Amino acid sequence: MEPGKTYKVTLQPMTTSNYFDAGHRIRIEVSSSNFPRFDRNLNTGGKNYDETEGLVAHNVVHHSRSYPSSLKITVVRKPVP
Repeated sequence: MEPGKTYKVTLQPMTTSNYFDAGHRIRIEVSSSNFPRFDRNLNTGGKNYDETEGLVAHNVVHHSRSYPSSLKITVVRKPVP
């Protein structure tokens, strides 16, 4: 990717489950990697396995009329006894 350029990114659903009680909030964190679950990402575009220096990635989520963003969440309601 090129700095300053905007890209559309579609992420695959994650296998996760959480219970949200009344008043709970959701926070989304954007990262360049998911270490240690997946290999590290030093943001150089090189071979991560033999590099020692990394670069700071500046991730931006655009949310405007020109660059709409969305998050879809499946809600499973608690059965009524």
